[in-house]
Amino acid sequence: MLQITPPLERHSRPYAASSALGPSKAEVPQARDTRLDVFRAICLLMIFVNHVPGQYLEHLTSKNFGFSDSAEAFVLISGLSAGLAYGRKFVPGKRTATAIKIWRRAFTLYVAHIMTSIITLAIFAGGALYFGRQDLVGEINIRPLVDRTEQGIVAMVLLGHQLGYNNILSMYAIVLLALPGMLFLRNVSSKLLLLVSGAIWLGAGIFQIVPINFLDEGYWFLNPFSWQFLFAIGIVCMMRAHEGRSLPRHPVLIGLAGAYVICSLLWVTGSWWNIDLSFGLPAVLTGFDKTFLSTPRLLHVLALGYLCAVLPAVSRWSSLPVGHPLVRIGRHSLPIFILGTILAMLGQVLLFVTGHDPVWGTVFVMAGIGLHFAYARYLDWLGALSKPPAAIAA
Repeated sequence: MLQITPPLERHSRPYAASSALGPSKAEVPQARDTRLDVFRAICLLMIFVNHVPGQYLEHLTSKNFGFSDSAEAFVLISGLSAGLAYGRKFVPGKRTATAIKIWRRAFTLYVAHIMTSIITLAIFAGGALYFGRQDLVGEINIRPLVDRTEQGIVAMVLLGHQLGYNNILSMYAIVLLALPGMLFLRNVSSKLLLLVSGAIWLGAGIFQIVPINFLDEGYWFLNPFSWQFLFAIGIVCMMRAHEGRSLPRHPVLIGLAGAYVICSLLWVTGSWWNIDLSFGLPAVLTGFDKTFLSTPRLLHVLALGYLCAVLPAVSRWSSLPVGHPLVRIGRHSLPIFILGTILAMLGQVLLFVTGHDPVWGTVFVMAGIGLHFAYARYLDWLGALSKPPAAIAA
């Protein structure tokens, strides 16, 4: 099973001493298993590309080759990371302190969400003023805020109104608020956590339980009551690895996962959406809805995750050096995500004022990807400045 780093923050673990003559445990250099950094970086880059719709690179991301996309993979990785970061700390005597640390992280994500939403408003309003395109304020659910400004500001701060493409951090923050409860249930039994979390997911899907938007009749695009199930699965898998119980690598399971991934690929690329296999069952079990994380999407990301975890070739490929550009992006995921959101909003305005020219959009996205790598390198350099010389030498 992959050993993973904390969600949206740094983490390190010591290498084991190679001999009795080696350094003591306290002196062993700190290392980092980079595989989940690599996958997280790929998810962040694909999220950025997908958030600038209408350019050519959008057709190369994972959403075009299966039921799930980078958002599902990101949440699964976050659940695995949360299990690594907080799972073994949530024990009697430390539960309150760990819960407070988790909730502080959730508040950080909330602040980041509000900040990116405000910047998004400024970008689209600035585009409307500079280019004389007042129709820009009708995009990505901005119009209700313009028409009902006082109510809109309150709604946005209370998470009762979300702008398009600005909805992942808010969902993740709400899920993190529930993390201490998840860890408590996991300490009782992994089966209990999965049972409770799965029941919430199923109930939310069947009865359409989802946070609403205050300014219209809509609701959140990513329902935290549904997506918490994927997050909980990640926690259970990581805690299982902590206990020395890796995922089973039976050929039958690998074959089933591979077959499902291939079937999903054929379904999406062949546009078989007209095939009805619902049999009168609830849409959460048979549909492809992203808001409520329908079963086909859930199974697809789990099948992909399973194959990445058990196939040695994938593990070898993703074990990149700590200084690799992809590892840097994954290690600094929160500031990188914020950068990607801001760049994506600029890209959307650019496409809008250029008549949705895919060439302009593709050039912008390619430049934006380069900025992701440059910003991650800068964050590494900035972090190195605060380290003592001995740590840098090590």
